[in-house]
Amino acid sequence: MTEQSFSWWQQAINQLHGMWGWELVAVILALAYLILAMNRSQWCWPAAFASTLIYTVLFWQVALLMESALNVYYMIMAIYGFYIWHRDTAENEQLMVISWSGQKHFAIVSVVTLLSLIAGYLMSTYTHAEFAYLDAATTCFAVYTTYLIAIRVLQNWLYWIVIDAVSIYLYFEKGLYLTALLFVIYIVLAILGYFSWQRKHRQQELS
Repeated sequence: MTEQSFSWWQQAINQLHGMWGWELVAVILALAYLILAMNRSQWCWPAAFASTLIYTVLFWQVALLMESALNVYYMIMAIYGFYIWHRDTAENEQLMVISWSGQKHFAIVSVVTLLSLIAGYLMSTYTHAEFAYLDAATTCFAVYTTYLIAIRVLQNWLYWIVIDAVSIYLYFEKGLYLTALLFVIYIVLAILGYFSWQRKHRQQELS
């Protein structure tokens, strides 16, 4: 094993020891959120709120400013998502899944990409943020995609696959190895979530 590889493993082991605290709680709650969301349970949102509250502080400490700000937004959306899903559950036995056209997605993605470039430039110029453009892109698209999951748009899971893949690189570079591992699991769950919601959407069309 090379010295660099040993150093990586040593850092990972050290972080593992530190996980028996707030970060471990955040990881467990984040996984609970995603699994509950896959099953369209309104209780995914309280789990999301608690997890993102913890991550807001963690990301600020490692200078991922947009990621920290994103988690503040997640907390707000957790409240909104719980309200919407709770209301819709009261009105319907099962929460409905909707699908948007490719044209609509393309138009919105173009706008979000432009906003990401602007945010990345401002961050790289006026703040101490690292990986400013990638940080801005994951943040802007996550803002958009969190709204999609709140209103139950099927394609939200496809966005999360891409966002999570980029996030893995960011967290790995910042030494958040266990959080990077969490996002690998996120990708797997996002794939499963997409097929689960796709089956639900097809059932709706047939009924």
